[in-house]
Amino acid sequence: MRTVEYKTKGTCSRAIRFNLDDEGRIHNLEFDGGCNGNLKGIGALCEGMKAEDIRDRVKGTRCGMKPTSCPDQLSKAIDEALASN
Repeated sequence: MRTVEYKTKGTCSRAIRFNLDDEGRIHNLEFDGGCNGNLKGIGALCEGMKAEDIRDRVKGTRCGMKPTSCPDQLSKAIDEALASN
């Protein structure tokens, strides 16, 4: 299992951290900053899910008028993590 840390861009959260296991599943997802309750909920919902499934579900999500969101930034973090495997 390896730890992934991603610095977000264009969101209230500053960073995303998670563990990626050998089967490509996400564990211990945490956001630094942002909407605390919502992001803890996203972390709980993603626990043990395949990274590709999470990425496909949240990619392109927007926050208000912003071109991105914390979930969209998570999809980018997952893309980077999978590309470096």
